[in-house]
Amino acid sequence: MTYYFSKILAHDFDEAVRRTTQSLQQEGFGIITQIDVQDVFKKKLNKEFRRYLILGACSPSIAYEALAIEDKVGTMLPCNVVVQDVGGGKTEIAAIDPVASMQAIENANLKSAATRVREKLSKVIESL
Repeated sequence: MTYYFSKILAHDFDEAVRRTTQSLQQEGFGIITQIDVQDVFKKKLNKEFRRYLILGACSPSIAYEALAIEDKVGTMLPCNVVVQDVGGGKTEIAAIDPVASMQAIENANLKSAATRVREKLSKVIESL
């Protein structure tokens, strides 16, 4: 089992971020964190890196449900979605597979919530 879903888009980075954010919103996700990895590496390490953005996507209703079921599941939230420049005017979008990431937690109710998030994130990637 792979731990992510991905797709390469024939769009520049900024357009890919816009499309990804819009698709996430259409599936009920909000972006609650955003990490510009290129900027962090430049500032903290003085190292160059490709454009690489980590979006922390959250479906508030499912996150609420998951935390009510398993209070430590917050260690695995939010669901990360990566937008990275792969060169040649193309951008890769990758999203965590929450079912794969939560395999260590033995709770059938939580697996049900993770499956619903997986379906939504998979739909986001497919729609791009």
